[in-house]
Amino acid sequence: MKLIKQVDVYAPEHLGVKDILLSGDKILAIDDEIQIDVTGVEIAVIDGRGMLATPGFIDCHFHILGGGGEGGYQNRTPEVKLSQLTTAGVTTVVGCLGTDGVGRDMAALISKAKGLKAEGISAYVYDGSYRLPLDPVTDSLIKDFLLIEEVIGIGEIAISDHRSSQPTFDEFTRAAADARVGGMLSGKAGIINVHLGGGKKKYDMILRTIAETEIPISQFLPTHANRTSELFEASIAFAKMGGTIDFTASEDPDFWEKEDDEVRYSKGLKRLLAEGVGLDQFTMTSDGQGSLPYFDEHNQFIGLGVGSSKALMVGIKEAVEKEQIPLEIALRAITSNPAKILKLEGKGRLARGLDADICLLQKDTLRIDTVIAKGQVMVADQKVKVWGTFEQLT
Repeated sequence: MKLIKQVDVYAPEHLGVKDILLSGDKILAIDDEIQIDVTGVEIAVIDGRGMLATPGFIDCHFHILGGGGEGGYQNRTPEVKLSQLTTAGVTTVVGCLGTDGVGRDMAALISKAKGLKAEGISAYVYDGSYRLPLDPVTDSLIKDFLLIEEVIGIGEIAISDHRSSQPTFDEFTRAAADARVGGMLSGKAGIINVHLGGGKKKYDMILRTIAETEIPISQFLPTHANRTSELFEASIAFAKMGGTIDFTASEDPDFWEKEDDEVRYSKGLKRLLAEGVGLDQFTMTSDGQGSLPYFDEHNQFIGLGVGSSKALMVGIKEAVEKEQIPLEIALRAITSNPAKILKLEGKGRLARGLDADICLLQKDTLRIDTVIAKGQVMVADQKVKVWGTFEQLT
């Protein structure tokens, strides 16, 4: 058992200063003050004074096997390591393939997710890649949902992008329909994670599907919605129709705002709120382990970086500090909102009976101090306590 004393709780709603009692991998109680007088039970006490407690972060679009490769073999990015996620506050991750569904495949993606689970965090996957028709692991997509625990949706399916398979309307709607039914039969979200490219058609394929079939708008989670200011305008319109949009976070929002006309999370969220979009209609993800090209002041290519979940906290801090958005609203993008749309029971909130996934942030700086995943302390005092299997060998 673990007892976090006198911490300011954001569940993500602001609950004020509380004690949080953990038993195994669950939250046993949250109360003003919890006194335990028992013998024979070891209780680890964590001093939460000067800290904020939030739900563990959910990064629901991450290339856990590595991404990139569009520039050749040497541009393939590496697999993620456990501590790269936990030090960024991530206790739940959803893996995807992306452009390359050949050099990396679903068997490897699922195996990686199972490995991360064995190391201590929660991990799921999207079935497929950029391309349609989707190549399932079993003999049908619906059966993948039924038989593979980690599969909770499909994607990232690319549209309006020169790297996509240029899917037909029938291919797109069939995949979406199978994902919906597979999700219904397995009790999962069956979400369709859609990669939005920079092409002129933007949301056209999704909007046509909603208009001409019975598949509801809630089945789609379009990502990279803030890729450009023009695309973001279309994303606002989609959200006003009742859809949920996914921001791609950045560790260097100044660079990408200037270089690619990207709309940073803080400004985009402020605009959504001003437009009256619902508080549960946005998420933010890192596109982690994706390759990031960098250019000098003369627009000359100077090298590649790698996407990281650390971008999530950059976005949250900017929203709070630069745009004066309440923390309890900004946090929804990486806690309660992805948990809701992906039907991740027990995730994304702090409440009795839910999973003991908790981040402790320094109140004055919002710096991540302690990370608890499924009741296990993964990071404490900003130091890794649990390493991935092979991390300390190199």
